[in-house]
Amino acid sequence: MNFTSKNVVITGGTTGIGLATAKAFINAGANVWITGRSACNLQRAAEEINSAKLKTIVSDTSKLADISILEKTVIENGEKLDVLFLNAGIATFTPIVQTTEADFDAQFNTNVKGHFFTLQKMIPHLADGASVVFTSSVVSTAANLGTSVYSATKGALNKIAQIAANELAERKIRVNIVSPGPILTPGLESVVPEEAKAYLAGATALQRLGHADEIAKTVLFLSSADASFITGTEIVADGGYLTYVSK
Repeated sequence: MNFTSKNVVITGGTTGIGLATAKAFINAGANVWITGRSACNLQRAAEEINSAKLKTIVSDTSKLADISILEKTVIENGEKLDVLFLNAGIATFTPIVQTTEADFDAQFNTNVKGHFFTLQKMIPHLADGASVVFTSSVVSTAANLGTSVYSATKGALNKIAQIAANELAERKIRVNIVSPGPILTPGLESVVPEEAKAYLAGATALQRLGHADEIAKTVLFLSSADASFITGTEIVADGGYLTYVSK
């Protein structure tokens, strides 16, 4: 897939799926901007990617003022965006009876409000025929214990993406969703103990955890001309998790 001279924005691009996707787009010739809350994390990502095609922006997706910083950067660049990958996300896993208001608000602010208003601010700066991809999760379909708030944020995100696909169709802008299953990322490592990782791997048909670069390839496909007749849909990249757990 060739993205030579295409302009790509990735929110939450410092680690995991976002970082892997940034690398993949740059290797395909794109100019990439990644956002992150931490200047240190952005610096580490920039050093790892080591490409003049990468630019970094300190911007917290959960804060509208920081989304405006992203928009200002895009405006100053002076070129329309070809791909918007809305990937930033956080997760806290607790039973309903133990979930705090702070946990609830933090996840909805980042995973839902942040993506909604980032999309809203970026719409005027998308090229006609551009691609928007949301990172969702199989938890929006599953009903795993302790995931009520996180799952609800992803369900909300899916509906926003579907409606956006209809609203932006007039401009031939395609909007799609990638829903990973259990993927071995720093985010997963930080919230899932070792024994739980083994359980998650065993819950997939392929009997392993996925890798961030496998999701990156899915995002590039959805963003490419090869997916020109795909919009408003969800691609589940879960190693067969959803079907295997119901066997």
